[in-house]
Amino acid sequence: MSLVHVAVGVIKSGESYFLTRRLANTHQGGKWEFPGGKVEAGESVYQALHRELEEEIAIDVLSCIPLVTIEHDYGDKQVKLEVFIVDNFANEPQAQEGQEQGWFSYSEMLELDFPKANVEILAAIEKL
Repeated sequence: MSLVHVAVGVIKSGESYFLTRRLANTHQGGKWEFPGGKVEAGESVYQALHRELEEEIAIDVLSCIPLVTIEHDYGDKQVKLEVFIVDNFANEPQAQEGQEQGWFSYSEMLELDFPKANVEILAAIEKL
């Protein structure tokens, strides 16, 4: 089974975090997630994060800070998530694929349904 390498952005503004909901027909469909996507061949994680956040939520990442790296096995898919805090960006995040979106406080995020690998992201955010 191949490992899917993913760059993930924890988009933060004040005490709120921007999330999108996975489309129903995708892996882990219907669950909330931090935006991001696959690192392509020949691309750095930073380049992937910048490209994916521009494509997915139309923001321009000005700077980011590494938060945590997570490896998780879903059984049908293995993922390596490299997660960054993105609190310096241009434009207002707006989901580009028609999915639900929203700004949530940390306590509100604890009530949402996330893919299992994201539980470690929430734990890392709590320590900020």
